[in-house]
Amino acid sequence: MTRLAGKYALITGGTSGIGLETARQFLAEGATVAITGRSAAGLEKARRELGGTVLAIRSDAGDSAGQAIVATDLAGAWPQLDILYVNAGEVTHRPLAEWDEATFDALMATNLKGPFFLIRALLPLFANPASIILCGSVSAHIGLPQSSAYAASKAGLLSLAHTLSGELKDRGIRVNGLSPGPTETPALGKLGLEVQAEAALRDDIRRLVPIGRMGTPLELAKAAVFLASDESAFVVGTELLVDGGVSGI
Repeated sequence: MTRLAGKYALITGGTSGIGLETARQFLAEGATVAITGRSAAGLEKARRELGGTVLAIRSDAGDSAGQAIVATDLAGAWPQLDILYVNAGEVTHRPLAEWDEATFDALMATNLKGPFFLIRALLPLFANPASIILCGSVSAHIGLPQSSAYAASKAGLLSLAHTLSGELKDRGIRVNGLSPGPTETPALGKLGLEVQAEAALRDDIRRLVPIGRMGTPLELAKAAVFLASDESAFVVGTELLVDGGVSGI
């Protein structure tokens, strides 16, 4: 399959879960791929798994000033950038009363501020045409308890799909949101829950999904391939929900 042949694609947060699987699918479709991640060990593990041609860039998605370094690294290695998939995200959920300002700021930096300044830094590199995919969440559409800050950050990111498409359309840059529903990824294991509590949470999440199961990274990756490819050339400034019916049924 060669739907992305000749295209250069950057995936943030590409060391596990949806990001890693998307990198795998982009490669299978013929793209040249770069991934970012905070952990040097995680990046090396992902690079070995994906193959030696992948460019691995160590970067904290929440460091807005550091996004210029990512752009510099890419400019030194590639002639252009055809696809950006903003996938890196902070998933902290907690009751409103337990939020503190530092944790709130860190979540917003990773999920909204960092991506904004990454896109800004990459502007000179984008080809015409190009596709930007912003990873939203079904949480931006439902009133899930304890998701307040997370959902707000994703709603802000999805808003950029509209505003930046309007601003960048004359440069041939499409911006769209890709919003997962509950998905089986390592992110749930990062919530710091005991084994039984995590299992109970997974059961609760499955009950939210009308079709009775969580999604898979592969299902999200296939949707990302569509948004990255020329098949979606008429898809601009919108959101693709891959959520098992959570938002619509």
